[in-house]
Order: sequence, then structure tokens, then C-alpha cells
Amino acid sequence: MSPYKLNRFSDRLAWSTSQNPYSLLLAEKRRAGIPLLDLTIANPTEAFANYPHADIARAYGAIASFRYEPDPLGMRSARETVARWYLDQRVPARAERIVLTASTSEGYSALFKLLCDPGDEILIPSPGYPLFEYLARADTVKTLSYPLSYDGSWFIDFASLEKAISPRSKAIVVVNPNNPTGSFLKTVEAQRLASLAQKYQLALISDEVFMTYPADEGQVGGVRSLIGYDDVLSFSLNGLSKAAGMPQMKLGWIAVNGPPAQVSQALARLELLLDSYLSVATPVQCALPELLRIGSSVHTQIRNRSRQNLESLKTLRNSPVEVLPSEGGWSIILQVPNVQTEEQWIAKLLADETMVIQPGYFYDMAKEAFVVVSLITDPADFAEGIGRLKRLAAGC
Repeated sequence: MSPYKLNRFSDRLAWSTSQNPYSLLLAEKRRAGIPLLDLTIANPTEAFANYPHADIARAYGAIASFRYEPDPLGMRSARETVARWYLDQRVPARAERIVLTASTSEGYSALFKLLCDPGDEILIPSPGYPLFEYLARADTVKTLSYPLSYDGSWFIDFASLEKAISPRSKAIVVVNPNNPTGSFLKTVEAQRLASLAQKYQLALISDEVFMTYPADEGQVGGVRSLIGYDDVLSFSLNGLSKAAGMPQMKLGWIAVNGPPAQVSQALARLELLLDSYLSVATPVQCALPELLRIGSSVHTQIRNRSRQNLESLKTLRNSPVEVLPSEGGWSIILQVPNVQTEEQWIAKLLADETMVIQPGYFYDMAKEAFVVVSLITDPADFAEGIGRLKRLAAGC
């Protein structure tokens, strides 16, 4: 027998690619051209009929030079633009501590490489967006979940978090506000996270892409960003995808925070790493000031639509469907009667109501039955879909 493995591909990508029955049914309906009421749309370029395509084209057309002068950390002018954007949000960012990447996902990958050796561990929140496990595994890093608990509002279960920390743990990921719970990090939680990070010599990775989308500006109590919190090494992630509603522009950034000596070491190592890829395109960096200006109008549309759709959810009062409170972001969690599984709920909604909705297990909700909808869905579609869900739940 040959001593060589027959599998020529890396085990880090050994995920199942087979489709489940729901995915097959959804694909079948789409192939048949059946109109679907999709409450999962979270792509601004798809969600808004008046998306500023022409303005973006003009921003790129106005670039005077496409000369290539790569900087591993990003063009100084672009990093200064990001710092000014933060200052407009009343966040004390510094250009020399900002690193540009092609996306937030690439930012995660860079940080996993920076902080972890193969087999090391990253602690991730649950519920949470189903991305971290894929990114971590691709970088040969393990993920361990720590729970967010709910008692009318969401909070970090610090006892479980500390119990999950092991000698191979290298960082704690927080999503602020969380997706899909919409919960912002509270001041006392930020302080306890910093204490844990110091105690166990961990870094903090703070995903802040939804920081500028509070459900109610006057009710955000707590921490919008870890920028300016310099007691412990941390990394704040954001980018054009959410900040300007421009996922197609492929520009993200990392703000490095912490004690000066640790920040300097992190920046030096990130510079070496990113110099190996040089993935951030010159045109998007040159156009960044204008893209952020254009994006401010997209941002306003997203916030207005989210709040309009939140108003539509008031029709669920005194119904079997409960709206879990959210402090920010583009998603909302709805608790539906636990008379059938989430798999059965989404299949029935698709089969009987031609309606697409996400199950709670997609986000690792601890129990059933929950569904998650996008707040940037077209308002008429959103109201219609919520009405269908209400009628279906009432008949259970």
C-alpha cells in the first residue's frame, strides 16, 4: 500500500458542499422563476433602487493618476481619510495606527496569522455571524464559542467565557453591535474584557462594522468602539461595506489599539505580513474621500429604512411572534412558536408563502425557535412578509 495520502487537498477546506433539502427547494423555485418574498436581503446594492452607481463611477473617473506606489499598511492619504471619518463619529482614531485591508474578512485573516500559531484558539461569541469558523479554519486556527445570554437584553456570560480560555487561547472576538442580536458592548463589559485579556495575555478583536447603525441614537449606552481604550492590545475592524453601504468596493481597515510598545510590534508584523499580499487596490484608496462622502447618503438611507421596518414590527404586538429588542445593526431576531423546528418553519414559509427567511440556528442560537430578518429589505416587502409570518404563527 502506498504511504502517500490519496487526498491531495488540505483538510482545512474539508467542508461539506452538499445542499440540504431547504437549499435544494429554494434553488428549484428560483430556477422556475417563482417570485419570492426575500426577507434576507442585506446587500445595499440590491436593496436600494436608487443606489448611487453613477456617483461612484464619477468618483473613479475623477482619479487623476493610477500610478502604483504600494504601501503595505495602505496609502498614507487613505489612512488619514479613515482617521478623519472616525473623528466625525467622535472616535479618537490616529492615522498611524490604521491598517488597510481588502475587506474585514481579510482583516480577520491577517489578525489570525498575526496572533496565532497552527492549532491555537480564538474565542468567538454565540449567537454570531457564521463566518469566524471558516476564516479561522482556513488559517489552521480553532474557534471556541462563548455565550451571549438573554434576560430581556443581551449580555456576555463572563463565567462561561473565562472557563473556555485555555493555554492555547490567543484572542477574544467581540462583535459590537453583535450580528444578529444587535447588542452593543456595555462599559462594564469592555472593562471586564480588558481585565480578562490582561490576566490571560490575550488580544481583543472588535468587529465594529455596524457601530454607526444604532436603532436609537439617544439610547446607546456603552462602548461604540475600542479605539481609545489603550490598556490592552486590541484591534478594531470596519470598512466601506457597512460604513458606506459599499460591499463591492472591497476596502476594510484595522485600527490597532493598546500600549504603545505592543502597538508598534503589532504594526511592524502586520506590515511584514501585508507586504506579502499588497491586496488593497490603488483606485479605491484614491477615491476613498469621495466614496465616503457618497456613502453618507447610502448610510442615511440604510438607517431610515431600518427604523421604518422596525416600526412595521409593531404589528406583531399581541401575536405569537415576539420581537427580541435590538440596539443596532441591520438584523432583527423574531421568536416564533416552538411547535415545530426552525427547519420546518423556514421550509413551510418557503413552500406555503414563497417567503425566504433565515433560521436562528444559522447564527448558533442556543435554543429554538427563532428566525432572523434583514431590516434593509424593501419596506413594502418587509411589511408583507411580517404579515404572512404573523398569520402563519397565529394558525399554529
